[in-house]
This record gives sequence, structure tokens and C-alpha cells, in this order.
Amino acid sequence: MYFFASYGVFLLLRQVSVVRCSLFAMARGLFSWVWLRKPIYIQARFSYLHMKYMFFSWLAVFVGSWVVYVEYSSYSELCRGQACKNAICDKYRKGLIGGSACSSLCEKDTLYLGKCLSSKPNNQVYSGGWGDLEGVIKCQMEEVPRYDPGVEMEHRKEASPFNKPTKGISVEKFKAIVLSHLKTKVGEQANLQDLVSLVLFVADYNKDGLISLPEARSMWALLQLNEFLLALVLQDREHTPRLLGFCGDLYVMEKVPYAPLYGISLPWAVELWIPAGLRRSMDQWFTPSWPRKAKISIGLLELVEDVFHGTFGSFLMCDVSAADFGYNDRHDLKVMDARHIVPEATFQEAMREQRCNVDEDCLYGTDCRTSCDLTKHRCTPEVTRPNLAKACSSLKEYLLRGAPSDIQDELEKQLYACIALKGSAEQMEMEHSLILNNLKTLLWKKISHTKDS
Repeated sequence: MYFFASYGVFLLLRQVSVVRCSLFAMARGLFSWVWLRKPIYIQARFSYLHMKYMFFSWLAVFVGSWVVYVEYSSYSELCRGQACKNAICDKYRKGLIGGSACSSLCEKDTLYLGKCLSSKPNNQVYSGGWGDLEGVIKCQMEEVPRYDPGVEMEHRKEASPFNKPTKGISVEKFKAIVLSHLKTKVGEQANLQDLVSLVLFVADYNKDGLISLPEARSMWALLQLNEFLLALVLQDREHTPRLLGFCGDLYVMEKVPYAPLYGISLPWAVELWIPAGLRRSMDQWFTPSWPRKAKISIGLLELVEDVFHGTFGSFLMCDVSAADFGYNDRHDLKVMDARHIVPEATFQEAMREQRCNVDEDCLYGTDCRTSCDLTKHRCTPEVTRPNLAKACSSLKEYLLRGAPSDIQDELEKQLYACIALKGSAEQMEMEHSLILNNLKTLLWKKISHTKDS
């Protein structure tokens, strides 16, 4: 009996041992499988991360290359200063053109082109130096169709801007041609002969009392440009940079130290993510103190007065944006880009020739709009907003930000009354003058006791 009990225990222990061995073997096999599978998992994970890294790396390279290509293409198209210089100097060496800047630009190399500031391919703009003077050099690269409201309202139709006057023409005949041209540009003015005399004085750059054919051709080319004409008309006013010299239709203007009037430049990728309201607020972050802003603003109001019923006719300000203006160390306003300040007579002639179906077709620049006469499908010649209203729109946030509390409400009231002006200045001359004087008086009173005045 004892033998059988012992034998049963032996069998039970043996079965338990077999089960333990089986379990151990199964566990060892499972461990071996996991140990063998782990490198495969790691390799798959590594391959996935590697592919992901490679994909985003190539994507970054592609996008970066595209951005560099676009920026380079844009730069190479906008900045062709060397080509402009070569074209001007070639004509100078052939004796076609002349001017006070020709020798320095083409022979002595004392007039050089620096940083490219161009915004349009046909109008090359560079900062530069001329001896001890700092200036802005402007050069025309392409012909501009006459009266194309979408481009420039320049008066060019000739195949070359230097084909007038022709050889053998007398000075008296040239004066008659200039007079006729100025009548077309600024309209009939009682003192137009004075403007003709001013043109001839500037053309005679060596002051020998004679107008040579190269001098006459250069001046004729320059007279096609609104900005140059405005520089002559307002040469005795403080808000236009001085004309330093010219060569053909390349001319050098006094440099404006601080520009634009306000605003900061950001990369386009950043611009996409900034809300419009925040962007307008950011433009006002880096501006002078309020008294200095008030003085600069008075300068813009004075410029409006200068171009409205000026000495040689009226001009329309068709782009009153901050980028077109700057100021000097004394905080006097200066015009940076006057291409869109056009003679009213030229503008009205262009609008009469402009076909339209809706009022939106009758627009030049960003701010000069007329209405469409649907019976004739032609634009009417009178602008719907005067220069003063456009100037006040540009100054509103600039002036109200940081304004003294004691004049904040009155200043805001006058600015909104100014912005609300409608119709041409001639149609509401009394109201126009009243609002302009009230604004200037309010600002001067506040800053007259400060050093900024």
C-alpha cells in the first residue's frame, strides 16, 4: 500500500516537472521570438523616420529654392541700374544728350549707384553718392504709352525720348515747343512764360547763356516726367527735394533721410499671418513723438496748399500713401515719389479719353477717381475726392495715436470732417480752405510752445 502511494506521488511530481519544463520552453521560445522581432521593429521605425526626415528636407529645399528664384527674378527685373547707366552713357558719348551729371556718371565715376529702391521696372531708383552729396538717382528704362491710367500718366509717344528737338532748330523755336508742351501739361496759365524761362535756365547746366542741342534734348526728355515737372514748379518750396543734376532723362534728387512717413517692412511670409487691424497698429509703432508728427502733418497740409491752385496750375495727388513721403532732421515733410502727383489738365484730358462701363473703370493711381458717364461710356473729368480728403485719410491714425487728451476729440472731429469732403476742390473751395486752416491752426497752437515747432 505504501509502495503504491509513493509511486503515485512520484508520477505527480514527474508530471509537474514536465509541465514546468514545457512552460519554461514556451517562455524561452516566446522570448526568443520577441528578441528576434525587436531589431525588425527598430529598423522599420528608423526607416519611417528617415523617409519622413528626407521628405521634409527636400520640401524645405524646394520651397527655399522657389523663394530664392522668385526673389532673384524680381530683383533682376526691378534693379537694372547698370543697364540704365550704360544706355545713358552710350548716348552721352555719342553727343546725343548732356547735363550736369553726365561727366561724373560716365567719365569720372564720382556719381555712383548704390542700393536699389525700384518698385517698377520702367522707373529705376537707386540711392547713391555724388562726391560729398547723398542723393537718389532716378532713371527711365522703357517707353511708357501715353495716357495709360494703369501705368504712368506721362506724355511720351516718341520712339525715343531724345529725338527732339532736331538738329538745326533755333532757341526761339525750342522755346515755342516747350511753351506748347507746358500748355498741354498744366493748361493755360497767365505766367507760363516764367515757367519756360525756368526750364531754359535749368537746361543750361554749364551757365554759358546758350542752350546746346544735347542740353535741349535732355530737358525735353525730362519734361515728359510728372515728377521732374513738379520739382521745377515747387523748387522754391521746402516740401520738394532739391534737384541736384541730370543727364538725359536720368536725374539726381536730394536724399530724404527718413522714409517712409510711417510703417514697417515685414517679409511676405509674416505678412500673411498678421490681421489687418494689428498690421495697421504695427505701422504706428516706430514713429516720432506726437509734436514732431504734428509738424510733419502740417507739412503735408502745406503741400496740399502748394499743389492746389499753385503758381503754375493745379496738381492732383493720386497716391497719398506713407511710402511716398518722408521727412528730414528738422521734421519737414518731403515728397519721396511724385510720379502720381499729376497736372490736373493732363489728368482731365486722360479721363475724357478713357472708356468705361462702371465708375471703377475711371481710376488713376490709388486715389484719383471720377465717375462714368453711361450715356457716352466715357469718364467724367472731375475727381470725386479732393487732395485734402486723401491727405486726412492718410494722417488719421498717424495723428490720433498719442495725441494730447485735451485736443483728441476736436482733432478727431476735424479729421473726419476733412475725410468726408467730396467733389473737386473748385466746387467747394470755401469749405476746403476752412477745414485746412482749422486743422493747421489746431496743430500749430498745440506745438508752437515746444522746440519741435
